[in-house]
Amino acid sequence: MNPSRAQRLRDPASGPILKPMPPADSALDADEIARARGLLVRRKRPQRMWPVLAAAAFLAVSALAFATAMILAPPLVSEHVAHQRGAN
Repeated sequence: MNPSRAQRLRDPASGPILKPMPPADSALDADEIARARGLLVRRKRPQRMWPVLAAAAFLAVSALAFATAMILAPPLVSEHVAHQRGAN
């Protein structure tokens, strides 16, 4: 019976293919890298409420203005439709 490729790779006698790699020594200072990463993190700004409130107030005022214009505007038809048809 021929072993599958996965079984051959899992076999400890298969050779240096599965040996773990040694960790590479870094020339960079870990403390300085951590400091640089900390400086690159964006600071969270507090959310401002006045733009949201200003937009809501503008929309409310414009809605009231349009509603007032609709109520105060004269009707488009000045005569009743039934009067035009000849009905009494």
